[in-house]
Amino acid sequence: MMTRSTSALSRLVALLLALALVAAACGGGSDDAATDSGSDDAAAEVDTGSGDDDAAADDEDDAMAEDEPVEETADTVEVIEDEPSDAGPVAGGTLRYILEADVDGINPVSSALSSPGLMMANAVFDSLVVMDTENNWHPYLAESLTPSDDFTSWDMKLREGVMFHDGTPVNAEAIRANFETVIADPLVGLAVAPFFPKVEDGAFEVIDEFTVRYNLLDPNANFPTSLSAQLGFVASPAWLAAALDDPTLNQAPVGSGPFIFDGRSEDSVTRFVRNENWWNGEVYLDAIEFVPVTDPNTRNELFFQGEVQALQTSTQENILELTETDGVQSVLDDTGEEFFVMMNASKAPFDDIRVRQALTFATPRQNFLDLIGLGLSQPANQMFTPSSPYYNADVVQEADMPERSGPLVAEYCGEVPENCTDGKVDMEFQWSGPSVVQTRIAELYDQGWSEFFNVKFQELPQDAHIQEVAFGLYDVVTWRQFGAINPADDRVWLICKTIGGLSLNWPRYCDPERDALISELDLITTVDERVPALNELVEKINQDYLYVFMNHTTWANSFAENVRGICTHTPPDSDAEMRCSTNGRTWHSNIWLDE
Repeated sequence: MMTRSTSALSRLVALLLALALVAAACGGGSDDAATDSGSDDAAAEVDTGSGDDDAAADDEDDAMAEDEPVEETADTVEVIEDEPSDAGPVAGGTLRYILEADVDGINPVSSALSSPGLMMANAVFDSLVVMDTENNWHPYLAESLTPSDDFTSWDMKLREGVMFHDGTPVNAEAIRANFETVIADPLVGLAVAPFFPKVEDGAFEVIDEFTVRYNLLDPNANFPTSLSAQLGFVASPAWLAAALDDPTLNQAPVGSGPFIFDGRSEDSVTRFVRNENWWNGEVYLDAIEFVPVTDPNTRNELFFQGEVQALQTSTQENILELTETDGVQSVLDDTGEEFFVMMNASKAPFDDIRVRQALTFATPRQNFLDLIGLGLSQPANQMFTPSSPYYNADVVQEADMPERSGPLVAEYCGEVPENCTDGKVDMEFQWSGPSVVQTRIAELYDQGWSEFFNVKFQELPQDAHIQEVAFGLYDVVTWRQFGAINPADDRVWLICKTIGGLSLNWPRYCDPERDALISELDLITTVDERVPALNELVEKINQDYLYVFMNHTTWANSFAENVRGICTHTPPDSDAEMRCSTNGRTWHSNIWLDE
């Protein structure tokens, strides 16, 4: 991480057509966005993390976890921040924060939380585990996590005296209620159930008032990393029960976090106010308000007009404008998800690898990188950036080879004419919006695809978009995914067990050999030992032609010059620096306004 001041440069030549403040019902999860929109997929951060432990300092296994972070590369977040005034933190004020979309609910056990949902969840919930800048995990709402000798179970002790916003205690029974509710959920439960026995068979035990035990189906030396995001957010059991009876309550979350839910006008404003009794210290802001705006250019315009003091974006054009404008502070992070075209392998025509190959070869990837990424975004060939120790230099993303598409399409249409018209394969391409940039991307892709494919366009609000993908009701979409700090946590998107009526393995592609590789990772705690398995996994993904990788997403969270305390968070009982930004979400508890 490094800090520097911005220089005053002119804005970009022109913004795209700016839309008015839109109110598209946008959900959580994954999305289309080399530009912008929802992320990491209907439970996108449902399973991300990495490993360091305060838990049992005397235990050799815990010492190993602390000495061997899940990934050696340091957090590459860059903070572009002006110097604060001499005054220390002061209480007061409301921070208005623009998000890239709205969500269909803010319930960690049932809502498809993408980056916007996780951002709001960070205000109202505490996670059991957090990650530091060296990609180690630390207990947060939990006080410690201790594994059995064979890593098939983990005991978690909670901090005592923590209360939910409704006055009920954060205790072992609360964790039980959260676990049993999430594992029963038809969508988010897909990220949990495959890794545990059934509840009635002992998946979870209450040991005492503040201690619980997670019993796993298979050994996992890195289990705590999965508790650093959505699966680690803890909600009030009373609220969870009420929300099961009345789903409208999913819009009014009750947690133990630094801010208390105050009100929500869906697709307009969600407001949280300061928790005066937060267990982890003083909260400075009186309130924080989140405003969804799906069009990235409109987000920038509202920010520059002073209507808001913070925004999130992953659109290169808008990031460039923000970082080149004097007085704007930006947290930049390119360690998160990859942006790609994704195909549904469970139904025609993309159940045939020839059609997947033809679309891959016809994709005008370089035009995308030049015109959308502006030549600035880092091209992606795989799940890992070139700076990652897991990067496989032998795997190169194929594209821009239309001459290879023609013979494949001709052969397929000759054999399966009912899926073709006029010698071209019939397909639908779907994305979330409304967004001018997303429409530009669709038109750009179609310039390459239209020679071989009859492309029908479909733009949906983000929540509907995610639901259709989860149910497998799509041909081709743009999507944003992967980027787990612990690469093994990306298994939920890849393994056979998460395919069903609802699926987190979005392409619905089952490969037992790939599953076996992923299983190996659960007991590997060093970077060097992971490299061979991850290199092979990357090769398999490339050879299956399910994704056309475009670029590594760069997230920017930008703030007005009077916003302070942006990256000053530490775990309890540790002076480690917490990751300031993960997959587009930031922390809010230490933020204050320097008026």
